[in-house]
Amino acid sequence: MVTTDPIADYLTRLRNAQMAGHRIVEIPASKLKKRITEILYDQGFVLKYKFDDEAGKQGLIKIAIKYQRGTKNPVIRKLQRISKPGLRKYVGKDDLPRVINGLGIAIISTSKGVMTGKQAKEENVGGEVLCYVY
Repeated sequence: MVTTDPIADYLTRLRNAQMAGHRIVEIPASKLKKRITEILYDQGFVLKYKFDDEAGKQGLIKIAIKYQRGTKNPVIRKLQRISKPGLRKYVGKDDLPRVINGLGIAIISTSKGVMTGKQAKEENVGGEVLCYVY
């Protein structure tokens, strides 16, 4: 199956796995999706991840979803796609978004690679706002 928006597909697979209460979700890999996974891990939104380059043409990303201890609710409350193939959203270095007053993160594709909004501010670059995670 060919998806026209692989990032939206990635976010939807994560969202669906959380709602179904799965521990692990498998997603077809790409460099961009691998980088987004690393960011989610670094920011504490996912428990673990593994890149399986042997599986299929482009490989698989296996993500262990993180749930809260007592309530068993997923740590990720919302995954929101911002820039879509039909309508790209770009921001300058001075207009980088703050997600829920800094509690969430914006994942931004910049000329220096994919990074969080905070990192983009430190690097002093703008770019395409891929998604919000909180």
